[in-house]
Amino acid sequence: MRQKESARDFHQRHGREYSNTGQFYVYRVEDFCNDISLPSNRRDFYKICLVTRAEGLFTYGDAVYPIKDNSVTFTNPMVPYSFEHISTGETGYFCLFTEEFINHQLKAESLAESPLFRVSGDPVWVPDEGTIRFLCGVFEKMLVEMKSSYAHKFDLLRSYVQIIIHEALKDQAPAPSPGVGSSSARLSDSFLQLLESQFPIASPRHPIRLRNANEFAGQLAVHTNHLNRALKESTGKTTTELISERLIREAKALLLHSNWNITEIGYGLGFDHAPNFNIFFKKGSGQTPNQFRKKVVTIS
Repeated sequence: MRQKESARDFHQRHGREYSNTGQFYVYRVEDFCNDISLPSNRRDFYKICLVTRAEGLFTYGDAVYPIKDNSVTFTNPMVPYSFEHISTGETGYFCLFTEEFINHQLKAESLAESPLFRVSGDPVWVPDEGTIRFLCGVFEKMLVEMKSSYAHKFDLLRSYVQIIIHEALKDQAPAPSPGVGSSSARLSDSFLQLLESQFPIASPRHPIRLRNANEFAGQLAVHTNHLNRALKESTGKTTTELISERLIREAKALLLHSNWNITEIGYGLGFDHAPNFNIFFKKGSGQTPNQFRKKVVTIS
């Protein structure tokens, strides 16, 4: 898989000056990279993009989203993504920022459930026209603040990012969940963080360490049955189902965005033998890995 694109790489690719402050950047789309398609890759920065005029295809992991005006996309370093233009003359705003910019308030418990920080879920938000106007105003304030000499401007910029994330969360339908602070919820959060920490896989020579429910339960110092009950209560799915879904999602991302062969992908995901990986992938996706990769190549 390609090396992650850094903020410096991103600026150089678009022929723009890069500042070593390296925390936060904000631009008008039309002033920066209008009509230049983004190649598929993982980035080492977070990005929020508001487009007021655009038409194209946004690929995030293994999912493809048609974009048509007045939409917001949230991307993070865990998931590879690309954007292919269908029309020209794109307008809007975007900001990108690194882990150094993120503090506890920005990744607080409620914001952690936002499209920006969640790996699963819908990364595309289509607000109403009033919200679009409001968000444009927030981005304009960011642009002004970036040029200011205010000593605490990065704190203020974090507040603007929080406003955008909260607006997106307000628009989402509330998901059913157990009581706040319940032991099941806490154990489920710990499991999901541990599961996600294994990805992305940097090399087939470094396969994931935890592959089944027993291994995760041991790492979390609980009985397998207790972990399974907690996950079933808080997510509606078993430990094995959640592990399998995440492995399938990562397999699809590697098939789409890497040049690793099927054996290397399977080994990276913890399968010592390619036939076992083929059986697992077909059961979870309805296709063999080769069929999935060939189908994507044919469509593109």
